[in-house]
Amino acid sequence: MPCSCGKAASFKRCKPKTILSMIGHIPVDRRYYACRHCKAKQTPWEAWAGVSGTHRVTPHARRMIVLAGSRSSFDEASENLKELSRLTVSNDVVRRVCDEEGKTVQQWMNQSPEPGKAFAEAGGVVEFSTDGLKINTVDGWRDMRLSVMSKRTPGLPATAEQWNDRWLEPPGVRMAICAIAPCGHIGASWERLCKTLGIPKDQALSAIADGAKWIWDQVAKRFTGPDVQWVVDIYHLMLYLYAAAATLGADAAEKWVDQNVIELINRGGPMFIESLKTAGPPSLAPGANEAWAKLLNYLNDNKDSLWYGQRLKDGLPIGSGLIEGGGKNILAKRLKINSARWRVRRAERMGALRCLQYSRLWDAYWQSKAA
Repeated sequence: MPCSCGKAASFKRCKPKTILSMIGHIPVDRRYYACRHCKAKQTPWEAWAGVSGTHRVTPHARRMIVLAGSRSSFDEASENLKELSRLTVSNDVVRRVCDEEGKTVQQWMNQSPEPGKAFAEAGGVVEFSTDGLKINTVDGWRDMRLSVMSKRTPGLPATAEQWNDRWLEPPGVRMAICAIAPCGHIGASWERLCKTLGIPKDQALSAIADGAKWIWDQVAKRFTGPDVQWVVDIYHLMLYLYAAAATLGADAAEKWVDQNVIELINRGGPMFIESLKTAGPPSLAPGANEAWAKLLNYLNDNKDSLWYGQRLKDGLPIGSGLIEGGGKNILAKRLKINSARWRVRRAERMGALRCLQYSRLWDAYWQSKAA
């Protein structure tokens, strides 16, 4: 058999090696080639059969293992595979296979045309959201930041009084990525995602976030179009309003917050801030001044991101429920299980597997490996 160096490679018949398949471990007799000149080694049968990794796992068995290992702890995945399919796999093998496949998924997301194809075929307004959560790593608690690019069909126009009762269609497509990295690296990953999805840098979109300064700094740097709308999640803003009214009591605080939310929607950020300053704090009780100052600072820092009234008229979201729910269901549900302590690269690879499923690209990914 010719080697890649152009010389002939000699072969010998190896002892049967155990292959992990969907029906369990089976011994396979195959030829092993080694080049005497460049020392390259190859096993053509394994390449033809798609058997990869240290543990020689077939593609279908690998898919099952990765699905189980990305949905629950490695110990539980091992037990579930044995119970559901009689596949005996140790928790260590599940971990290694998931880690190998997570690394491949990271590369696939950047190189495959499938994410861009799925995003282009969907209709609706482009939305971008990002948020972070704490992950326990061997280096201590680190911020893993989740970013989602999606498209959603606008809903019906709504008034200020209807803001919390209206119905919005779920996104027709969503693409998620995650990483544990400095802010600048996270922003650069947004640019790579846009390139993968075929989104131009001046694309009109809604950037919805909790108002963190690093997010707006990176949004301004990465999305330069004149029609990029910055939107502070209204529920985050309400937390500051509730804190400022906490000393009023539950019922009075809720009434005060509801009134001010409607006023904010109707008047817009700058005018609302001025009227709020004129009215003064809702309570003069001891300890209320600090919460009042935090509210005003938060509003001033995000005064250009509070145009909720127009977005309601356009049928667009004013909350970041998509990213909040995504953080809990994509990452926290798997990465923050009891006693989990990750190496950073392994946490990112597991996050990549979770994002692949959330992005509805699971089938496309495995089909691409079978092609």
